[in-house]
Amino acid sequence: MAKPSRIYALDLGMQTVSLAEFHKLPNGGLSLNAFRETELITDPSADATRPAQIKEAVKELREALKVPAKESVNFSLPAQSVFSRFVKLPGGSPEDVSSIIAFEAQQNVPFPIDEVVWDYQIMGSQRDGNWDVVLVAMKSDQLTEVADAVTAGGLKPQIIDVAPMAVYNAFRFNYPEATGCSLIIDIGARTTNLVFVEGSRAFSRSIPVGGNSISAAVAKEFHQDITLAERLKVEKGSVSLGGAYAEPSDPTEARVAKVVRNTMTRLHAEIARSISFYRTSQAGSQPVRVLLCGGTVSLPYMVEFFSEKLQTPIEFLNPLRNVTVGNAQVAESLADKAHTFGELVGAALRSFENCPLEINLRPPSVVRDQDLARRKPFLILAAVCLLLTLGAWWLYFSQAAKVTDEVLARVQADVSKLDGVAQEMEKLAAEQKKLEAMVAPALLAAAERSAWAEIFDELGAKLPSRFIWITDMQPVGGRGQGDKPEPPGQPKPGQPKAGAPAISALEIKGLYLDNPPNEKEARIIDEFVDNLKTSPVFALPEDKAKIITQRTTPTGESWAYGYTLVLPLRKAIPVP
Repeated sequence: MAKPSRIYALDLGMQTVSLAEFHKLPNGGLSLNAFRETELITDPSADATRPAQIKEAVKELREALKVPAKESVNFSLPAQSVFSRFVKLPGGSPEDVSSIIAFEAQQNVPFPIDEVVWDYQIMGSQRDGNWDVVLVAMKSDQLTEVADAVTAGGLKPQIIDVAPMAVYNAFRFNYPEATGCSLIIDIGARTTNLVFVEGSRAFSRSIPVGGNSISAAVAKEFHQDITLAERLKVEKGSVSLGGAYAEPSDPTEARVAKVVRNTMTRLHAEIARSISFYRTSQAGSQPVRVLLCGGTVSLPYMVEFFSEKLQTPIEFLNPLRNVTVGNAQVAESLADKAHTFGELVGAALRSFENCPLEINLRPPSVVRDQDLARRKPFLILAAVCLLLTLGAWWLYFSQAAKVTDEVLARVQADVSKLDGVAQEMEKLAAEQKKLEAMVAPALLAAAERSAWAEIFDELGAKLPSRFIWITDMQPVGGRGQGDKPEPPGQPKPGQPKAGAPAISALEIKGLYLDNPPNEKEARIIDEFVDNLKTSPVFALPEDKAKIITQRTTPTGESWAYGYTLVLPLRKAIPVP
């Protein structure tokens, strides 16, 4: 048989903090195995110390139940700490609601949206083209304080619910057969939460009248401080039945009962207005049953009072109706306080799948912790993989280093042999340089001779066949290409060293006829130059003015006229 999973639920009331241990049974049921509760300071003036009180209360309850530190816990917040609003939103599908809910939150939440943590849920199916949506929000700094206090007390927040929503879930779990409209009146320390349940729909409203309102009225009546008034309410408090009913024989009890009845009468007036509001604005039905819960409803004659006022069947809410109680000792301790377990049972049910209402207000710190916890197995696996990879690489490199050392030893032996060969080659290279230096002048002269032959052949080939002659040719001196670094070793045969004397161009002089037979031959010098531009021997610039340095203008007085060309060579001719 599978071991039931453990669930811890925490109810952070304004005056009472309760912690319970539940087990999620294999058949889908819920079992209560243990619980503890403790009181907070009654005086509202001590609210500034509430986070510190929560921390100590959680620590005390955790130790009393022997709950291990850092166990996950679902807890509910009191309604007065949370802003809630029920709105109707248009849309053809739930996805349409999701696309506009952020805008609606900005419009409805009375704080800057970036300063709150908020959540929403669609309630039931579409009606008249609209969806019923519950929207809840709480200021981030206040929510973080509460979550941090729970964490400091030794528990890890998992799901953060709101008291009315938790009571709604507890009712749906324990009263699945209920039909019509049910009204749950949860009278807490500071507020009374009304939860209307009708099918899959829900509507809640908080009224700022609760047990502390009775204590404050008793303190005023008896001129006592709030702490003594709270004790007097618990010890001698009841709801006066009024009318023909006899008053308690104890005068103090009679006075307290009247004070309680006055406060409850004021509460009833607010409840009646809330029922009217629910029926008109939410298109709800008249409640057919009323269920009381919360610590204050334990006062005697509370059921009779509401039966008289509401004229509706009244009973205590039993959040443990479908919950198995683990042992007789726990069952005995719950005899007179089962109606206070709505928030605890509702919070525990949030660990079930498909809970009817799944509001979750998680501050950024809780979101970060939960994301880290969700990624932790993957991070551990990644770390293990990294260590295994590093180990594999270490093993590989260790083996590779061993093989490398063996190969290096063999290579060094070969290198020693090759060093002798290299020395012999160096000697041969030095001898080769000497021989090259000896034959360099002969190679230079041969290159010069062949260069002039190539120049003369090229001039003869490019010179037009008629009307122009070359009469004189002079070398133009220059230097080798000293602007480029000389490559290692001796220059190639026929090439001057960088900066050495060389012939870089030819100056050609000649004659051309005055009256050539046609127009083309009248431009005989330009034709000669154009031919030379395609020559592999000469490197002529594009500007002809730099090539044709002198051209005598024909006057008709002579049969021929002179011209001068400067022709740069592609390869300079070294001068011995």
